[in-house]
Amino acid sequence: MSDDTGFLLLHPSDNIVVARRHLKQGASWSGNSVTVEARERVDLGHKMAISPIAQGEAIRKFGQPIGFATQPIDPGENVHTHNVGLGHLGHSYEYCTSLVTLPPPKEERTFQGIRRPDGRAATRNYVGIISTVNCSATSARYIADAFDEQLLEQYPNVDGVVALSHKGGCAFEYGGSDHRLLARTLAGFAEHPNIGAYLIVGLGCETAQASFLTDEHNLVELNLPGNDSRKPLVMNIQDQGGVAKTVERGIAMLKELLPEVNRVERVPIPVSELILATECGGSDGNSGVTANPAVGIASDLLVAAGGTSILAEVPEIYGGEHLLTRRAATREIADKLLERIQWWEDYAKKFGAQIDNNPSVGNKKGGLTTIFEKSLGAIAKGGSSPLRAVYEYAERVREKGFVIMDTPGYDPPSVTGMVAGGANLVVFTTGRGSCFGCKPVPTIKVATNSLMYHRMVDDMDLNAGRILDGEATVEQVGEELFEMLIAVASGEQTKSEQQGIGDEEFCPWTPGPVF
Repeated sequence: MSDDTGFLLLHPSDNIVVARRHLKQGASWSGNSVTVEARERVDLGHKMAISPIAQGEAIRKFGQPIGFATQPIDPGENVHTHNVGLGHLGHSYEYCTSLVTLPPPKEERTFQGIRRPDGRAATRNYVGIISTVNCSATSARYIADAFDEQLLEQYPNVDGVVALSHKGGCAFEYGGSDHRLLARTLAGFAEHPNIGAYLIVGLGCETAQASFLTDEHNLVELNLPGNDSRKPLVMNIQDQGGVAKTVERGIAMLKELLPEVNRVERVPIPVSELILATECGGSDGNSGVTANPAVGIASDLLVAAGGTSILAEVPEIYGGEHLLTRRAATREIADKLLERIQWWEDYAKKFGAQIDNNPSVGNKKGGLTTIFEKSLGAIAKGGSSPLRAVYEYAERVREKGFVIMDTPGYDPPSVTGMVAGGANLVVFTTGRGSCFGCKPVPTIKVATNSLMYHRMVDDMDLNAGRILDGEATVEQVGEELFEMLIAVASGEQTKSEQQGIGDEEFCPWTPGPVF
């Protein structure tokens, strides 16, 4: 990465540079024995051509093609959606050719976590109210709302009561793929180590029956001491006699549970038991330059310490998957990733859509032009570690190291899937300023630029924009983030937790039709 006062050249083979702040017409970049002046204003994160680009020629960023010129582009011109199209990359895939062995840390690191009776490590201690269907969402919310701060003051070791409600649970095939996917997601939260105890609330006549959920996944209250029957607590509104009676009984049941849930203490646990979910949302043209590479450094440090880091959002891997097949530990792992890429191509075609519709309005305003560009930046969150596994949505993550989970590119269902898979920490990068939390797991938000960080300082935990400002390196910010992961896992609250954010972001993915 090289730069002058205002632009960054990210790779010697690139034919564009990236603005590291808002730049006026006439701002210049010098390199490769030439000086190029901007012909118009270039906004933060946007791109300027530094050499003539013929129509049909590849636009290169990070040393990789991110699209193709739809018209001739002269040096100094802005390079964006008005003169760039998607085209066809025509990747030739390599397999298992870029396996990097990371040196182990000099000493074993620990965090102050909660050790559950089943042996798993928790970073928080919540009570969950799990709705089987949207029809029971209001009842779950009323039960949770009864446990305000004043009531929970009596239980200082309980982080809160969260209603895990959603918009689905009916109008799909009983026992079909969508039903099983929802059940897997709900079971992942019920069995999550950060859930000290849970109550399942259904309506009674829905497709997503509570009995199917508990039987299919052999749910037991493993995390709760004192529950000799080990049976999960289940209520159906129709059986209880309506909403008011369901809420009254649910509150009473949880009041009995809280003293038991409160009987925990934090103890030293190896960092190797952390499972990190990595996510980017509200991305901009500098996401792949600052925050995401810094997350990649933290991810590698965690993997080197024996932990697990999850890269998700397969539609935002699209176009950069060839870089990951090279890092796959086996050909079978690479083939599974490519099979998921093909699934998304077919899925989009069924609805007459294109995956390149993924970059949002905000992404494009922030300088991202195509899905290929967005994907190359998103992949940076995965660092350089070997790829050890590819998981289906909400599948339990059992492999140590760097792994991928197949989730959509929309933040709430993506993080929901990773948490259901066992992630006990979330790191979320943003350039435009996403406000995100995800109870029962803490979310660390990393800003890609200082302008947004200072504007939204109450929501951002770490400023990776210091890399653009020349105040820190990617490595330094990544190491700082790694230390923050340990502190947050040990109980330090994130900005989203301080504001109570995370009740509404539970969002199970339903890819199939609703009848």
